Amino acid sequence: STTNAPEDDASNRYSRTDRTTYSRYSRDANSSGSSIPSNALEKRIEELERELAKERQENARLMKITQDKEELIGKLKEEIDLLNR
Repeated sequence: STTNAPEDDASNRYSRTDRTTYSRYSRDANSSGSSIPSNALEKRIEELERELAKERQENARLMKITQDKEELIGKLKEEIDLLNR
């Protein structure tokens, strides 16, 4: 789980950057006469952020499963080596 901590920090940084970028885009689009209301864009951004959070959770879960399986493979290889001796 300690290997996931840096990823979480990095993904949080990107998330904040993305939000800032989207907010700027939303304001720029509206000031240029966009037909999409800002509240619709904000709702879409929130929806995408929730989806992104779910995907990150799923990614972390899959990474943990992969790590557990790699540890099991290492232990089994050691056991095979011992049996071969």
